[in-house]
Amino acid sequence: MKRPSAIGNRRGIALLITLAVTTVLVTTVLEMNRQARSSLSTAAVMRDRTSLLLMAESGVQVAMAVLIHDKQTSRTDTIQEDWANPLFLQQAMEALSFEDGKVELAIEDEMGKIQVNALVDPPGGHRFNTHQQQLWERFLGIMGPLLEMDENFEATAVINAVKDWIDAGDDDAITGLTGAESDYYRELDPPYACRNAPLPYLPEMLKIKGVTPHLFFGTEQQPGIAAYLTVWGAAQPTDNTLTFNGKININTAALPVIAAMLPTENQDLAQAIFDYRQEISDDQFANDISAPGWIKNVPGAAGLKIDPKIMTTASDVFRIESKATARGRTLTVTTVVQRVQDTTSKKTTCRVLTWRID
Repeated sequence: MKRPSAIGNRRGIALLITLAVTTVLVTTVLEMNRQARSSLSTAAVMRDRTSLLLMAESGVQVAMAVLIHDKQTSRTDTIQEDWANPLFLQQAMEALSFEDGKVELAIEDEMGKIQVNALVDPPGGHRFNTHQQQLWERFLGIMGPLLEMDENFEATAVINAVKDWIDAGDDDAITGLTGAESDYYRELDPPYACRNAPLPYLPEMLKIKGVTPHLFFGTEQQPGIAAYLTVWGAAQPTDNTLTFNGKININTAALPVIAAMLPTENQDLAQAIFDYRQEISDDQFANDISAPGWIKNVPGAAGLKIDPKIMTTASDVFRIESKATARGRTLTVTTVVQRVQDTTSKKTTCRVLTWRID
């Protein structure tokens, strides 16, 4: 039997080594290629996100400029002004002329909503603000049927629980028979304590007894109470304690809020007031609502009396939403700002209260 030569063995081993090295090299090259493509993709995403963020931030700056100019030219704030006009805001953003992409801008008056933290008087106190309590009773009395809440829904129970959540250090006593303090919440799974302080952000209401997701968010057809509430509106007095006056801008309030502001016997006038503000004639607003007493001009409302403790016609807190779109990607900056006027120079600026990127 003929034995293989040493040379043949060496050739076979060399071939195997060559194949192994080639396999390693191919695998390495493919992995490097994958990593390079991944890095390029990540870099593109980061580039686009940075670009979108800068675009959205420019929209916020435009909105602030519009609000500052409005403050300098008007003593009231209404849905008839430039800041509330989508077409005006669109034209303002188009003037910036982005090479690639666009920014959509919207401004909403936070003071056209019910201030949750005004329900307790003073903020951090222990007692109801009776004017706000009555406002809440009318508001939830309106929202219950609109949202088709079940038969177990009780407006008073929700109001008492909200009051207990935001009143100060009052864990020893619930409000009425339906309130809730920390003892109630510690029995839940998971357990948590009652805040006993003003709400810092609105979604925290979902922790409060009786505030269900259905009541809070609503449906596709009917927004829930979250659409008509705000945690903003605090003033900072000299003693460094917060205060919420609870006044709602009748010039910008949504229909359910307008109805809640009216005495129960006059709630049928809410739709007439809402329509009067928005009536158009020859592409112009038909009715002037800049004067505080304009409601008296609404048909049927000449004798209407609205509690002055809950009504105003001016605002200084606004929500800005700036949505940037480019190369198939979208980024939205949402911020709440407060217009502040320097007492010496009289210069108006916008102070950012909250900032969110989505």
